[in-house]
Amino acid sequence: MRYTSRPPKRPIVKRLVIVCAVLFAVLVGATVAVRHVYFQNLKAVSGQGQGQAKRITIESGATVDQIAQLLKDNGLIRSTWAFRLYVSSKDVRDDLEAGTYSLETAQSVSEIVSQLTHGKVATDLVTIIPGQRLDQIRTTLTNYGFSNSDIDTALDPATYTSNAALVDKPAAASLEGYIYPDSYQKTDTTKPQQVIEASLKEMDNKLTPDIRAAFAKQGLSTYQAVTLASVVEQEVSRAADRPIVAQVFLKRLRTDMQLGSDVTALYGSHIAGQTGSLTFDSPYNTLIHKGLPPTPISNVSESSLQAVAHPATTDYLYFVAGDDGTTHFTHTFEEHQAAITQYCKKLCSQ
Repeated sequence: MRYTSRPPKRPIVKRLVIVCAVLFAVLVGATVAVRHVYFQNLKAVSGQGQGQAKRITIESGATVDQIAQLLKDNGLIRSTWAFRLYVSSKDVRDDLEAGTYSLETAQSVSEIVSQLTHGKVATDLVTIIPGQRLDQIRTTLTNYGFSNSDIDTALDPATYTSNAALVDKPAAASLEGYIYPDSYQKTDTTKPQQVIEASLKEMDNKLTPDIRAAFAKQGLSTYQAVTLASVVEQEVSRAADRPIVAQVFLKRLRTDMQLGSDVTALYGSHIAGQTGSLTFDSPYNTLIHKGLPPTPISNVSESSLQAVAHPATTDYLYFVAGDDGTTHFTHTFEEHQAAITQYCKKLCSQ
């Protein structure tokens, strides 16, 4: 009788063990390589003594991605992904502060992040961020070391009776909306009044005869236009979206609709000392009251002023900011509700 012997199973098991060992070794090697690349990318762009000073401005509301790209574009970091990963690993995404910073290419990512999270701004400049309310500008000036009494004088409209930028401002109105966002020189002897005076001069430079005429063409006084521009400034951050948002608001005003802006309602509750609320009934709540809010709700950048002066030629009536930061425009209420359902699942549920 003949017997056919089967191949032993041991060689198969042995091969599996070898394959697993090889895969494990490859995985470990890849992990080590990635870690090496990551830590290399956290190092300074240039060596000590070879660094270059760079001045950058991080705007209010800037995302980590935007900050990383800004730093990369200025040659201050080696890699945007390494910067993002470092910020995430240290759980400081929400601690990065707006402002103008003096950084060097000889600083590592950890040193740069430490400076950004502690708000160690350039002390030879006073930076006023776009979209700041008057009380936030007061805090900014305080943080630069100015005294409260000097700040009171600087923020008093009566201090600037001959300033051309304020010619259209109602006499009883504050400087809300008129302090132009930019970086202004500061020395040891600089007073906050000089900073505000420089910002008002810059605002006057933006309010040219042409732009004032364009406001009038839209049926707005300059003060009304600055007020609407402040709403546009707060509603969307992308300059490309602002002319379309301005078109939406102007169409609503012309058709006797409520402006329907959440940011005006939040401003009204804030200045009343209330927790941010969309239902708090104040003259600023354009979800309840028709027309523009009584005053601007923040300072404005040039793109928002231009948007109101030269709105888009579209005919949208609604818009919503999606969870990814994209603004979605629609013509009807039904389309608007569908856009909210599709694009704003997280933000609109807060």
